[in-house]
Amino acid sequence: MPRQVFLYDPPDRFVAGTVGLPGRRTFFLQASSGPRLTSVSLEKTQVAALAERMDELLDEVVRRTGGNAPVPAVASTESPDTAPLDVPVEEEFRVGTMALAWDGEEQRMIVEAQALVELDADSEEDLAEAEERLLQDEENGPPMLRVRLSGSQARAFAKRALDVVNAGRPPCPLCSLPLDPEGHVCPRQNGYRRQA
Repeated sequence: MPRQVFLYDPPDRFVAGTVGLPGRRTFFLQASSGPRLTSVSLEKTQVAALAERMDELLDEVVRRTGGNAPVPAVASTESPDTAPLDVPVEEEFRVGTMALAWDGEEQRMIVEAQALVELDADSEEDLAEAEERLLQDEENGPPMLRVRLSGSQARAFAKRALDVVNAGRPPCPLCSLPLDPEGHVCPRQNGYRRQA
């Protein structure tokens, strides 16, 4: 079956957002352009890693160009996009592999999110070969979201994505695990709770 590529070059809006209450949130990447809307789900750690790596890559672009690239040093604080995800939020696929690149000629950040795929393999070598074939197969691979962003769009995405990740449950001051509203059994206290 031919690969389905959801291409946004450039998108009107590209954001990370959530659906649900803290502790039970589902994370999404959402790209839109005119009437087109694509939402893909992923893990919280994937959103955090994408945002952090995006900032690092943009910092490296600024460093290597001596500040001549059209990339702001920080995200603009003027009218940040804090709106919720556009509805309907319908998952096209669950993200497995992500990739980032900087197109120096076009001065654009390229973000790719590829669908999670189950691979059957008998050994580690077979698994490595299957993964490599999958990544190289441009025509018949799994669905992919590909977004091309300007430097300022990429900075804004990274800032919002980190804000969304950090908006969840607060961490325990002792173990850094998330605190639930109904309580928390802290491994640093060996599960001990004082009686009032």
